Amino acid sequence: MSLKIEEIAAQRSFVFLWCGSNEGLDLGRQCFQKWGFRRCEDICWVKTNFKNPGNMKHLEARSVFQHTKEHCLMGIRGTVRRNQDGDFIHANVDLDIIITEEAEYGSVKKPEEIFHIMEHFCLGRKRLHLFGTDDTIRPGWLTLGPELSSSNYHKEKYSSFFTEHPVVPNTDEIETLRPKSPPPKIAGRGRGRGGGTMTRTPGVGGYM
Repeated sequence: MSLKIEEIAAQRSFVFLWCGSNEGLDLGRQCFQKWGFRRCEDICWVKTNFKNPGNMKHLEARSVFQHTKEHCLMGIRGTVRRNQDGDFIHANVDLDIIITEEAEYGSVKKPEEIFHIMEHFCLGRKRLHLFGTDDTIRPGWLTLGPELSSSNYHKEKYSSFFTEHPVVPNTDEIETLRPKSPPPKIAGRGRGRGGGTMTRTPGVGGYM
């Protein structure tokens, strides 16, 4: 929680925070509040054990049920409207659940699919991965962590990457294929008693 994310995050940005389960979710929300983010989604990693059936090493003393999932909370800073900001986000592309084999006991490794979700959703090119390792170094990401064995970071060169293209370039084909948010309700087409109407002002309630 002492990380000063609020000092380095852009005015319009997202954060993805692995919280485990139970009390970790409450701590994650506290981090968001301290950093100036609002929780907007909860991605759940469901762990399978096909390679190691009957594994009982993950039992916790205070648990009522055996834990087979972890949560990654997604936070938003600033205002992003899914029906107006198609240059910055692609909404409704991925699911909020990941199903993969659990890691070895004691491992902190997370599924690679979480990177796919982040990269598909947010088109911002400044991507920071904290507490990364040599195994998680990924093209297009600035990876930081005490377990990294080397570094090729150069401040001026890194900053030059975003001078002309701060977001991933879009094309007409991508725009045609990507899922679109439902259009606003049209007055006069509402249902219910008395022939009432249902209206929606564009942008209201359209936050990710």
